[in-house]
Amino acid sequence: MLIVDIINLKDIKVLLKGGGDLASGIGYRLNRAGFNLLIVEKPEPTAIRRTVSFASAIYQGQLEVEGVRGTKVKNIEEAEECWSEGSVPVITTNQKDLLSRFKPDIIIDGRMLKERTDQTIDEARLVIGIGPGFTINQNCHLAVETNRGHHLGRVIYEGSTAKNTGSPGNVNGYTDERVIHAPEAGTFQSDCQIGQKVNTGEVIGKVKNIILKTKISGVIRGLLKPGIEVKAGTKLADVDPRSEENYCYYISDKALAIAGGVLEAIFYWYNSDNMKGVS
Repeated sequence: MLIVDIINLKDIKVLLKGGGDLASGIGYRLNRAGFNLLIVEKPEPTAIRRTVSFASAIYQGQLEVEGVRGTKVKNIEEAEECWSEGSVPVITTNQKDLLSRFKPDIIIDGRMLKERTDQTIDEARLVIGIGPGFTINQNCHLAVETNRGHHLGRVIYEGSTAKNTGSPGNVNGYTDERVIHAPEAGTFQSDCQIGQKVNTGEVIGKVKNIILKTKISGVIRGLLKPGIEVKAGTKLADVDPRSEENYCYYISDKALAIAGGVLEAIFYWYNSDNMKGVS
């Protein structure tokens, strides 16, 4: 008999590190598949696709992503209430007591720290790395590729994920032109909104007194929450040249592909010899 035949998915504790748009795609699919998960984010999230990022619950208290609600919680009791309602609890990294009480069976590192990950393999029975910086049997058991192209969403069983390209994915022929970064450290300010249509050269915000303008025309798909202190190089905005406002409110194809890889990784692990003797 396979282990998944005798384990209730809701009994498997999943900790998802990160609540940005890619991690939220993972959280969405795990929730829909029947897992109880806990999302942990930094106290001041910097996700720019805020309309589809559970990280936004840290600021708003609650956020619904395609019918799945994420809720900021203060303690394990509130997290359990979320699970009973079928929603996703979201906490911050400084809630140490809650994290220590949770004791996850699975950790998914979806923070997209690229080559700077501090994840260790001994933090849970199964550690899944997302994106650059992960090597099997070193800092994760399994990993999922995030680089757009033929291998997007593929589970990595041996070796390492692809290195960070340093360039956004190609959308309608545009890559680096789509994304606006902070030219230097300071407070980001903007009067724009996600879903707003913009033309080339239009002002999208500023850092200190440096005016930031769009490089292409399209729809603002991602925009950092105004008022946040940023470092030089921080991603501030994403302009989608397809100009489909509707896309701003849906999880991306990339995030869903990665999430599918995570589900494969989990079920592979729980149906493998790795789980022999586990009850």
